[in-house]
Amino acid sequence: MLKKLLIVFVLLTPLIADGAQKNKQDEPVVHLTDEQIYNELKKLAAVFEIAREKFVEEADEKKMLEGAMNGMLAALDPHSSYLSSEDFKEFNDKSSGEFGGLGIQITSDKGAIRVISPIDDTPAEKAGIKAGDYITHIDGEQVFDMNLNQAVKKMKGKPGTKVKLTIVHEGDEPKDITLKRAIIKVKSVKFSEKSDNAANDDDKLPKIGYLRISDFGATTSKELKDAIKDLEKKNVAGYVLDLRNNPGGYLTAAVDVSDAFLDGGEIVSTRGREKSDIERMFAKPGDLINGKPVVVLINHGSASASEIVAGALQDNGRGIVMGSQSFGKGSVQQQKALGDGSAIHITIARYYTPSGRSIQNEGITPDIEVLQSKLKTLEKKESIFTEATFNNSLKNDASDKKKDATKKKDTKKSDKDDEEEDDEDYLNLTDEEKDARDYQLQRAMDMVRALSKVGKKNLEKVSDDSKKEETKDEKKSDNKKK
Repeated sequence: MLKKLLIVFVLLTPLIADGAQKNKQDEPVVHLTDEQIYNELKKLAAVFEIAREKFVEEADEKKMLEGAMNGMLAALDPHSSYLSSEDFKEFNDKSSGEFGGLGIQITSDKGAIRVISPIDDTPAEKAGIKAGDYITHIDGEQVFDMNLNQAVKKMKGKPGTKVKLTIVHEGDEPKDITLKRAIIKVKSVKFSEKSDNAANDDDKLPKIGYLRISDFGATTSKELKDAIKDLEKKNVAGYVLDLRNNPGGYLTAAVDVSDAFLDGGEIVSTRGREKSDIERMFAKPGDLINGKPVVVLINHGSASASEIVAGALQDNGRGIVMGSQSFGKGSVQQQKALGDGSAIHITIARYYTPSGRSIQNEGITPDIEVLQSKLKTLEKKESIFTEATFNNSLKNDASDKKKDATKKKDTKKSDKDDEEEDDEDYLNLTDEEKDARDYQLQRAMDMVRALSKVGKKNLEKVSDDSKKEETKDEKKSDNKKK
């Protein structure tokens, strides 16, 4: 039963879709008899002995056996895997909120390593690595022959040492970036109070509480409650909950985060192999933000636990979801220690949103789609139709040289150069300037302001109606007295 599970979490692991694998999954399962299983295990032992004795080089027995166990679990689904004692320790280090490396969440994609998202305030983020980038080489070595764990190990190292990554942005040429390894301290929740400082006092827009959750770890729930407590003191009108590029984490953390905004109702249900293996999780009474409007921001990098939160608030009518379609990872993994320091991750259930939606391979569809954009100059510097376009127009001798020089300058500069300059400029911007360029965030804040005004008008209307009723009652009372 799921209730007996000690550690249940939602973990984003490599997603490698293959047509042949899908066809195999559609076929009915044919179970072996005990005798057939015994014969297959004997065959496995025979393969091991032959490989150990006949392989051209000295065989590493431990590596062979670990590979067999990994292959066995990988045959189930992309998220089930074997963890050696070293990998298990590394996973626990990450879960505790502090580990060494570059601060980058990665997955395997068609033999390459794809960036899910850089972690906030880490060497990877500061170097300009973005979600969707591909890593093709680590210190000059191709990644195509590496599995995900091997790639992670190569990127990790002693803090202060350097590693060179070859990065490919979509549509661009490969680029080498050298990063310095650091101790990565993962703080799940960042928060701030957003306001329009440029507005006049009379036209001042209401303050918005901004909550950024980068992953769902052991400390996320406490960090969120502390952040809300601080923002509530500042009397914010509503909240933007930013889950963009959040690859997931613990299921319990996702439930706690959802519960912070709900006053009741179902958050998520997990359904296992047997029909009776159903567990439903509900919100406890007490909305920490007292019914204020919430806008949830998601994108293609929002996965698993992020999708649980977005789905819970969406289905309960508690928040508006904005952004782009989420990743679509809807399964739950259990961590099972094997007693010698090693462990396995195994998929034990699917999860469903309160309305009964499974988001596996589908994702959460935002209520309002807002794709990340940037402002562009729509009007050209020089018009096609001017006096200068006429064949026989009089020339301005003084400006000819200047025009020629400007044309030469412009021909050297391409759109790609503009994009690179924009990237370099972005890294040097202040937080306020970055917010101003964040199109999705600006639209989310506009929505919160609009919702807060609607809510305020409704409250004022209710208040006016109640005052009118009181006046009527007073008049009736006076008439009775007369």
